[in-house]
Amino acid sequence: MTLFMDAHTIEGGVSITDVAAAHAADLATQDSHGVNYVRYWVDEAAGKIFCLVEAPDADAAAAVHREAHGLVADEIYTVTEGV
Repeated sequence: MTLFMDAHTIEGGVSITDVAAAHAADLATQDSHGVNYVRYWVDEAAGKIFCLVEAPDADAAAAVHREAHGLVADEIYTVTEGV
């Protein structure tokens, strides 16, 4: 599978509690799309969320967010993990 990093911007900020709930919804939905949401990072004040995901393609990664909670990423990047 390919590794992706997606980026979201939530105007007005975002709470880590809300992001944790959205991530839980991703985990409950991901298997039906062949996706594995690995980890996420949040800047609450700036409303920035970054998600690391293993997926067959970017469309599958986006489909999980869309189905789980509707918060589709603004951008999705193919990434390679460094050491």
